[in-house]
Amino acid sequence: MNRPDVLILSGGWAGHEPEQFAEHYAGVLRAEGYEVSVSQTLDALLDTDLVRGLRLIVPIWTMGTIRPDQLGALLGAVERGVGLAGFHGGMGDAFREATQFQWMVGGQFVAHPGDIVDYGVEIVDRDSTITSGIGDFRLRSEQYYMHVDPSNQVLATTTFEDGCVMPVAWTRRWGAGSVFYSSLGHTTADLEVPEVGELQRRGMLWAIRS
Repeated sequence: MNRPDVLILSGGWAGHEPEQFAEHYAGVLRAEGYEVSVSQTLDALLDTDLVRGLRLIVPIWTMGTIRPDQLGALLGAVERGVGLAGFHGGMGDAFREATQFQWMVGGQFVAHPGDIVDYGVEIVDRDSTITSGIGDFRLRSEQYYMHVDPSNQVLATTTFEDGCVMPVAWTRRWGAGSVFYSSLGHTTADLEVPEVGELQRRGMLWAIRS
């Protein structure tokens, strides 16, 4: 096997289907020509030979904990230029006590009022290569209310029943690294909405190439 370009970290709360999402996103990236390694341990971040050659890290790890040495390796890799891309709770609700991780991501899950609801996603940055040509769309899933960093470059939003407008997808920088996040993807069934899968695919590619 060639040295991987992408490391997918699969673990945490099983309700977000980490193994299924890891398999799906690995397939998407392999179809784009990238070598992908999937790890079910965060100790993969301590493999300096592996991390040195990476272009992208995709955490799929809702809740759970991360040790200081693992977190330091992750923060340092992105700061040096490795891309970071993630979705829903797998990155937006990972490692709740690791506030530096939340700072790097640019947001943190708070609640999903109403649990599973029908809601709309509005594209607000139509000039981005991630969203170009993708129209507004609807899905039935968890609508994430989040704490968000005001410095994020917001790509898409959703509006709650009370009128609150909440970012759904954004990009940001962490040192030399490019960070993409989307709050979509509660289960793999959400990928049946074409715009969801395309947004996630483009976000990962942007994080690799930017």
